[in-house]
Amino acid sequence: MEIRNLKNGNIGLLGFGLMRLPCTGDYGEVDTAKSIEMVDFAIARGVNYFDTAWMYHNGNSEYFAGEALSRYPRNRFYLADKMPLIALKEEEEEVERIFNEQLKKCRTEYFDFYLLHNINQAHIQTVESLKVYEKLKQKQKQGLIRYLGFSFHDRPELLQRVVAQYDWDFAQIQLNYVDWELQQAGKLYGILEQKNIPVCIMEPIRGGSLANLPEEACGILKAADPQASLAAWALRYAASLPGVQVILSGMSTLEQVQDNVQTMSPLKPLTDEERGVIEKALVAYRKAGAVPCTSCRYCMDCPQGVEIPKNLGIYNNYKRAIAQSNPMAKMHFEMEWGFFKDVERASNCIECGACKTLCPQHIDIPHWMKTIGELYEHGLKGQ
Repeated sequence: MEIRNLKNGNIGLLGFGLMRLPCTGDYGEVDTAKSIEMVDFAIARGVNYFDTAWMYHNGNSEYFAGEALSRYPRNRFYLADKMPLIALKEEEEEVERIFNEQLKKCRTEYFDFYLLHNINQAHIQTVESLKVYEKLKQKQKQGLIRYLGFSFHDRPELLQRVVAQYDWDFAQIQLNYVDWELQQAGKLYGILEQKNIPVCIMEPIRGGSLANLPEEACGILKAADPQASLAAWALRYAASLPGVQVILSGMSTLEQVQDNVQTMSPLKPLTDEERGVIEKALVAYRKAGAVPCTSCRYCMDCPQGVEIPKNLGIYNNYKRAIAQSNPMAKMHFEMEWGFFKDVERASNCIECGACKTLCPQHIDIPHWMKTIGELYEHGLKGQ
């Protein structure tokens, strides 16, 4: 297993995210036997970073982490957990209560890595009003947390503020070859790299969607390397960045663990030629969406300031997720919608048609801007 030692210990480059474990029934019912088999296989091959959270598997992921990992010496693995900002009310005591309960559920005396979960424009107010950072910093001084960090889903401007306002040991962002531009992951990574903050990557395979590509995109990658899985291309893309400490994969089967371990043992960083292959596959991926946009940006700049290709991109991702029965489809759409400034959203389109004549794919852009805007305003927002 490839090892990264940036600041925070000798960590295997592949991390095991305990949020998509096999289940015996609904999402909350972890199949303990199959999941333990996966964990044991991973540990035997050098995986030593395990990531859980308060809400994963409806609260049962932390119980599973405790059951599976307590069978090993404590110095054999790194355990990461998170303070659920969304669950905090007005009482400052909630931080203490939840943290202590997490220790019990995970059967541990301390967390190696601990994160403020999902800092965004709404949750930063909770962080400040309840002094969440200060309380967790005190836990760190007490030896209950070794490394304090945060996960992030918002715009680069807020990230700049967060890293300037607080001192962090690491940070976790969503990064993959689709979101490098769509969710501005490239800019987020650049901010963290400039501040010399080690980066933990989540959603490198975008919830599994990059392991299930449209036919043309799949063919491009398979022609370049018939032996490599589609997931391997996505993992290598994220892992080739020098500031990355660990790549989290929410693995659901033993076969996925085996494939991911093989990809990282050792890592073969992408070549310039392979990056070109991914770019071609990405164009095909975009074109195969509900709206055949290749993100060529010939339609830009919009006189109204609407970010046309990005609006089409998040709509296509939403439709793919719905087609795959992904339960996170609505949440991801709303999260990506939140990355836009008001002026950039599809709902700001006045249907002037300036973009329509410029599109080489002959897309009726005003129609789709109206569709996307109405989807949020009258569809998702009302659910």
